[in-house]
Parts: sequence; C-alpha cells; structure tokens
Amino acid sequence: MLTFVGFRLEFTQLMIAFVSSLSLNTFQMIGRLTSPILLVVICLQLTIPGTVYSQQVPEQELVPNIPYWNDGHPRHVLDVYRPTSSAKDGKRPVVVWIHGGGWQTGDKSDVAIKPRFFMDKGYVFVACNYRLLPDVTMDELIRDVAQSIAWVHKNIDMHEGDTERLIIGGHSAGAQLAALLCIDDRYLKEVGVPFSSLKGCIPVDGDTYDIPKIIMTAEHRQMIYGDKMPTFGHRQKFGNDPLKHVDFSAVTHISKDKGIPPFMILFFSGNPDTTAQARRLESVLSGSDIPVSVFGSYDTNHSLLNDNLGRPGDAATQSLIQFLQRI
Repeated sequence: MLTFVGFRLEFTQLMIAFVSSLSLNTFQMIGRLTSPILLVVICLQLTIPGTVYSQQVPEQELVPNIPYWNDGHPRHVLDVYRPTSSAKDGKRPVVVWIHGGGWQTGDKSDVAIKPRFFMDKGYVFVACNYRLLPDVTMDELIRDVAQSIAWVHKNIDMHEGDTERLIIGGHSAGAQLAALLCIDDRYLKEVGVPFSSLKGCIPVDGDTYDIPKIIMTAEHRQMIYGDKMPTFGHRQKFGNDPLKHVDFSAVTHISKDKGIPPFMILFFSGNPDTTAQARRLESVLSGSDIPVSVFGSYDTNHSLLNDNLGRPGDAATQSLIQFLQRI
C-alpha cells in the first residue's frame, strides 16, 4: 500500500525529473499530441504500486503533528517521516531537522525534498516546530528544540529509529540552533540526552555561530551606509545583553573531549556574513580536534541552498553524502 505522503513525494519528484529531462523539441511535440492533463496522467501512472518504478523506490509515510511536550501548545509538535519497509537490523539512523525563519517565523513543513532524500538512504527524518520570538525568550525557544530532540531520543524506536544514532541539522536560524545544541551540552543534559547519541551536525547557512561578531558587523555596516538600526535585530533577539550574546554563541562552548559530534557546515559563498561565520565555526572546531567539513556553494542563494539539498547533481548534496558516509 502506498501511503499519501509517499505518493505525494514520489509523484512530485517524478514530475520534476520527467519534465526537466525533456528537450524543447520533445516538449513541444508532446504539447501538440496530448493535453497537460494526459501528461499528468502519464506521470501518475509511474507512481502507481505495481509499476517498475514504484518497485524500485521504498514506500514511505508521514506521521504528522506528534506532541513532544504534553502542554498542548500548538507549536510543540513534530513530524516523523519513515520508510514503511523493515530496517535490516531493526533500527535506522535519524535526522532531526530544525526549520529557519529568523526565530520569528517558519514551520516544520519547510523541508523541501530532504525527507525523500534521507529516507531513500535508510534514515528516519524528523522535523520539529518550536515557539517563536517575541512570544518567548531565546532561552525558552532553544529549550523547546532540546525537548523535541529528547522526545526523539526516547521514542523514535517506535518508528524503527535508532535512539543512539541522531544527526541534528537545520537551516538559517535552525543552523544556529543545531550548532548550539550539538556543542553546548547543557541543554540536552537537562532533558536526558547524552552527547554520545549525537553522530553528526549539519548547520546550513547560519550567520550566528559567533553572535557578537555578527552584531558588530551588521551594525557597523548600517552606520557606514546610514541605514536605520533595527528595533528587533540580532542584538535584541539574543537578549540585548552582551553576556547572553556570548553564551548563545556556539563557538563559546567548543572544547576537546566533551563528545561534540562531527560537523558538516554548508553555506552560500556569495554571502560574506554566512561565509565568515562558517569559517569561524570551522576554525574553532578544528582547533579543538573536532572533525569538521565545510562546503561553500556559489551557484545558489540562501533559500535554494536549503531547498536543493537532496537533489541529484547538487554540489552541496554531494558533500553531504560524503559526510554521511564518513560518520
């Protein structure tokens, strides 16, 4: 039986792959011979169970909106994407993904094709929501995400996930959260998750691994060009307190022998801020003998770098695959 999410993911991927593979002449010929509806039917037929294609792709399903904190808050939920076939050894590694949105917006559904990509490689994929600024403080927001990871550590075995093989990743604001939670062990210790359960961290195009530096950079740029200072920029989001800015910075807490997992830092090399922050995080990690890989993608932008992760031929995806093979 093909589940709804499995069908949707297969159908979307097939449509994109099929249409993009056509030459202009072929596409024009098809347009003369058939209708767009028939073209959709052709692609739909490829996704029906029993065809050659569907036999080659593992069936997959989505278990949505699972509460990870029993307080009834609508943001305290997560989605679990899982293959429906049984894992060979009974357990699959798990990716926990943290969405971006400047800590003020965003949703766990903003995962593009990553669930399909990771599930095809034998992973369980989890995407979490969390409460947002300014309704809560940054400290509370971080602890929401820590609580979602704690739920995964305690319960993902019900979905054939391995509680001792967790990879934490995120984009933009989610990159800062992923990096901090994989480096500053206080948050996960509070909820009973040992660092030994973390096998990797994948922050994507974050600009706040060293918060004091990005605040100084942004505000200096604004003063030079006469821009108006933001009323709720990084300075305010991270507590409007220099001590908090340091404490919420992942680079502050890096040290040897505390079990920090290997890092795969992805960034858009056309952005000087995310480039500088990626290199800063890399430098401090490598200085403490923590395995770290870095890839800067130039033919993209902040959003596309995230959306294209998992797409065949994507350069950042190839670096990610190599990282997954190493850990």
